[in-house]
Amino acid sequence: MKKILVTGGAGFIGSHLCERLLKEGNEVICLDNYFTGNKQNIVHLIDNPFFEMVRHDITTPYYIEVDEIYNLACPASPIHYQYNPIKTIKTSVMGAINVLGLAKRIKAKVLQASTSEVYGDPQIHPQTEDYWGNVNPIGKRSCYDEGKRCAETLFMDYYYQNNVKIKIARIFNTYGPHMLPNDGRVVSNFVVQAIQNKDLTIFGDGSQTRSFQYIDDLVEGIVRLMNTGNDVIGPVNLGNPKEFKISELADLILKLTESKSKIVHVELPEDDPEQRQPDIRLAKKLLNNWEPDIQLEQGLINTISYFKKILK
Repeated sequence: MKKILVTGGAGFIGSHLCERLLKEGNEVICLDNYFTGNKQNIVHLIDNPFFEMVRHDITTPYYIEVDEIYNLACPASPIHYQYNPIKTIKTSVMGAINVLGLAKRIKAKVLQASTSEVYGDPQIHPQTEDYWGNVNPIGKRSCYDEGKRCAETLFMDYYYQNNVKIKIARIFNTYGPHMLPNDGRVVSNFVVQAIQNKDLTIFGDGSQTRSFQYIDDLVEGIVRLMNTGNDVIGPVNLGNPKEFKISELADLILKLTESKSKIVHVELPEDDPEQRQPDIRLAKKLLNNWEPDIQLEQGLINTISYFKKILK
């Protein structure tokens, strides 16, 4: 049995990860300040004697003895990370400093949940881990983009200077149950609008593309990355390389929900990337042939079912 700390453990990804780690027979400490995390996501785990929930903000140091740390704490959708941009970048940077300092003291292995946003509006396609990105450092998205880029820098510096055992996962668009209805990401937006028979709002003409990864596939990739040897540090792209136009996603959700919603087009947000697609050859090589297994339609069916329950 390993003792594992998951920061942001009540969030969308963190709650699924906590559940997976418990099923594998580990002791799990879930840390969250509930800014975007939701206690409902982990309430079914509370009775497990090997699960512990702690309300704490990762910008403040936290002291505990654990074997591994998954650092997932940070608002990840534009609506939430732009709500308080200073807090967002503090969470990425100070949070990284705090978990790295903890890992250094207790000699724990620590994984950073980074993001495809470090590539910005990419000028190469698909994106490989050696691409440095095309990021606006002073735009509305930069509190998140640059915060995550700085966190990666800190992880590498703690690795080089202090021999901390690190892993860096660059997570691409992920969806599934436990997303917030108001989180502002395209899948949750479309599903909620379709269920409520409201207009589906597409930014721009809908020709921009995204690659959508179901939550179970991501959790499998993260766990495999953490379980690699100390010679594997990353960054490693974790995403689904199958690309879809936003307009195609809207049409599929309308079909699966049998919605009466109409599609309307609104202006593109600042610095919204035209394309986002992971090159996952490195993940396949390092993570025992990991690749996404759940197709978009099946994942959407599961996600729609979840939202129908919580929107009653």
